[in-house]
Amino acid sequence: MPRASARNEATLPTITSSDGVRLNYLEMGDPTARPVVLVAGFKAPATSWRYQLKPLSRAGYRVIAFDRRGHGASEVGEGEHTMDRHGADLRDLLTGLELEDATIVGQSMGGNAIWALVRQFGTGGIRDVVIVDQTPKMLNTADWPYGFYDYDEANVDTYFATGIPDPGRHPVKSKGLVRISRVLKAMELPKGGRPAFTQAELALLNDHARRDWRPVLAEADRPVFFIAGAESEFWPAEHAAASAALNPHGSSTVIERDGHAANIEQPQRFNEALLGFLQR
Repeated sequence: MPRASARNEATLPTITSSDGVRLNYLEMGDPTARPVVLVAGFKAPATSWRYQLKPLSRAGYRVIAFDRRGHGASEVGEGEHTMDRHGADLRDLLTGLELEDATIVGQSMGGNAIWALVRQFGTGGIRDVVIVDQTPKMLNTADWPYGFYDYDEANVDTYFATGIPDPGRHPVKSKGLVRISRVLKAMELPKGGRPAFTQAELALLNDHARRDWRPVLAEADRPVFFIAGAESEFWPAEHAAASAALNPHGSSTVIERDGHAANIEQPQRFNEALLGFLQR
């Protein structure tokens, strides 16, 4: 039987989640090739992977960029807005598309959505995991100083009450025009202004901030690769090595002159690191 032809342009199919919510995804590349699933961060659409879609498909992978519920073109749904539900949605994607031997790449909150999937359903169908600039525990404690800057037990109930705080590290103006332009284009954001947050987004953000995925990470029976931006706005880059040390299959790298949106600000360096892990 001849191989199915590669998709040279992204298609826009959907699946229906186990609780009846329509979820969108982008797909590019040979539909019979090894799958790479890209899961974007908080308020980021699947199109934020624009700098990865073609390079990965040209490298011979079936590339699937997922719009989590309430993100991009996917519906919000009427159920609870929790990380567990987002993990279940990832499970629905894997089973709905009958994906096996898949690499799952999660940026920011999308990374911890992967741990929510693994905690509830295990690692079936997963070849390996890539976490992009996301600490497995947002809260800083004596045994984990790699959380969100300035977030600790003293402000655990208020820090994320109205949105994402600005810790004042590595300000936007320090990135330069090229990196700023890449983020604006990939995130499809207008120039200037602060993002608004819905009640559903705030509920998800606060659940995300309180979770500790280190036990799930430690027990994961798949290779895990952590990529950090050296100039991340939200947490120290050392979180990558500390996270990798929790798992015998863990490894990490830090991309210089790169921020939290590591796959967007320095796409060439990011793609080299990701492809190096995929082709190891």
